[in-house]
Amino acid sequence: MQRKLLYLLLSLPFLLFAQKQPKVGLVLSGGGAKGFAHISVLKELEKAGVQIDYIGGTSMGAIVGGLYSAGYTASQIEKIISNANFIDLLQDKIPRSEKSYFEKTYAEKHAIALPIKKGNIALPLGLSKGQNVLNFLTQLLAPVDNINNFSKLPIPFYCIATNIENGKEVLLDKGSLPLALRASASFPSLLNPVELNGQLLVDGGVTNNFPVDIMQKKGVDIILGVNVQGELYKKENLTSVATLLSQIINFQMYRKADKQIEGVTVYMRPKIAEYSVIDFDKSEEILRQGEKTAKSFRNVFDSIAKLQKVKKKRPKVKLNKGKFLVDRIILTGNKHFTRNYILGKLQLKEGDSTSYKEISQKINTLTSTKNFERIDYHFEKSFSGKKLELKVKEDDLKSFLRLGVHYDLLYRSGVLVNYNQKKLLYGNDELSFDFVIGDKIRYDLQYFVDNGFLLSYGFASRYNSFSSEINFDSESVNKISVDYNDFTNRFYAQTTIDKKFAFGFGMEHKNVTASTETLTNTNGDDKSYFDESNYLNAIAFLKLDTFDKEQFPTKGFYADVNFTWYLWSDRNNRLDRLLEGSTIFSQFSQINGKVSFVSTFWDKFSFQNTSEIGLTLGEEETSVFDYRLGGYNQNYINNFSVMYGYDVAALSEQSFLRTEFNFRYQIYPKNYLNFIANYARIDNNIFLRGELLKNIKSGYAIGYGLETLVGPIEIRYSWSPNHDEKYWLFNLGFWF
Repeated sequence: MQRKLLYLLLSLPFLLFAQKQPKVGLVLSGGGAKGFAHISVLKELEKAGVQIDYIGGTSMGAIVGGLYSAGYTASQIEKIISNANFIDLLQDKIPRSEKSYFEKTYAEKHAIALPIKKGNIALPLGLSKGQNVLNFLTQLLAPVDNINNFSKLPIPFYCIATNIENGKEVLLDKGSLPLALRASASFPSLLNPVELNGQLLVDGGVTNNFPVDIMQKKGVDIILGVNVQGELYKKENLTSVATLLSQIINFQMYRKADKQIEGVTVYMRPKIAEYSVIDFDKSEEILRQGEKTAKSFRNVFDSIAKLQKVKKKRPKVKLNKGKFLVDRIILTGNKHFTRNYILGKLQLKEGDSTSYKEISQKINTLTSTKNFERIDYHFEKSFSGKKLELKVKEDDLKSFLRLGVHYDLLYRSGVLVNYNQKKLLYGNDELSFDFVIGDKIRYDLQYFVDNGFLLSYGFASRYNSFSSEINFDSESVNKISVDYNDFTNRFYAQTTIDKKFAFGFGMEHKNVTASTETLTNTNGDDKSYFDESNYLNAIAFLKLDTFDKEQFPTKGFYADVNFTWYLWSDRNNRLDRLLEGSTIFSQFSQINGKVSFVSTFWDKFSFQNTSEIGLTLGEEETSVFDYRLGGYNQNYINNFSVMYGYDVAALSEQSFLRTEFNFRYQIYPKNYLNFIANYARIDNNIFLRGELLKNIKSGYAIGYGLETLVGPIEIRYSWSPNHDEKYWLFNLGFWF
């Protein structure tokens, strides 16, 4: 290689007098995060004034080369990678604000999700489907999305992928540029393969990680090559199954690379062997190493630039950040999911205005449904705006098994087994069934038909039970052991707006059993019953959720308002089964709501304010549906609610108002200190005679919280100046 470089330097003066201007090709190898070094080489080539006439690359080399071919400068590409969160891109992480309402409500309590294929639990093909990567590339390459022949790009381009069925190299130089780059960079185990032109493609590095041989056929005179691929492990480093498998995969890759190097005129190999393909957080270090290597070739670059008398003017890439009219939407590929469902998830109709950034966010919402394996899109000029061509590939996976664990002081231990089924009866329906095995067996079933823009509807069924020492009835002793069981079924219709806001109405059947063995019953039963009745109710609800995180949010707003009209009950026919003195049922209604907002200051200090209110309209004769405040649990049912400084259901009446101030400080990533103060008024009518601020109860808590894979781990100590009792509160895992 040194002899070849010397020959080039000696021959350049003679070439200077030649009439023909030499064409320069640039080949960039794959190497994951190590490919950031390519950007530094491009910057030095630009400084020297070298004109690149053709670019070829594989994997990360394809991505950097593809962006440069489209017209981006090296500095622009450096800024892009500096601002990108590659871990989130590779993991297909979607901001919570862009998830569907169903996903936010029912799918954020599981630690593990496993696909079910043909009745068996399967493993995913990769860490992610790679939709975020495709969205990222599609948005960046929007200025050239009308070019489907890569030789027509500002700089002609090609990249390499591998057909995983037969192990053959695949040359990609036509079609969708974002999709070609996504296929070339489909690193096995990290990103799912890409189906393209009937072939299942993975990372081109498997077959040709340094595609110099292709460049040799492009009629170029000088080939510049930048190789950032790794090296084979030494025997002392082959210490695990992972390293052995990696070594086997790399045999062919590195053996072929040695032959490719022979075809390079100027060969550059930055000293980055110590970095791995996933060291995305070390981009600055890798860029510096690339710069050191490129600067050592400055004289060579200057000499090549002098030979290039005629310079093409590079087009300036500028993303259109403004909005434009979408006058037509062409949707293809959908079989089970209706146009209304897909466009409803996108919140996009013909005649709407959008931007490239907004459409990428809308695609994220469609991705979060987990109904699609891939979503391709591009815009073309149309009559009065732009035409959106949207092609979806529906995911064959319909079922998932999800698992979670939880422990708290009320429900004790529980293991959550969730079965999720899509397309059960219709193309746009979804079933979620939670079954909790533990000290208190319970379940929650949700079936929802999502009609997008049109009115959607669903069915829900839930069984919940717990036991606690509480003051359940004003006629009873201070605290008694109460078993509380709730079985609720509801049919409802719902409209969702912009993934954040849902409102609806429906009918509900509720069976409530509240019993104790502490009090005696004249019937001689082992248990005495406060209630053992069925209720038929009309319901209406309004919900809003813009929190950025379900646990420990740092910004956003939340609202949950419910109206229940208790129309009928068989309680009056069961009075002989209930405790002596139990009252009859008469119609009444209740409205309760919770609003919460959170804001963060100085990046680490968050303030969250939560206010709740509950009102009984009409006289509730029975105390079963009184509002009950106390404890800490986040999965309370019916009219039970939180109140720090008090035990579960220690305060009860027919109306209440409570506000909470939560001061949270992030001491380390995912580690939080809390101070909480809450105040409440609870009475038969909190608004009676303007006595809203009379007899205020208060409670306080300090604690520590930690975000983990299985959910939050929290421990808190709470007290109230209104009494002498103190309480320790603890929970592990997502609430369910």
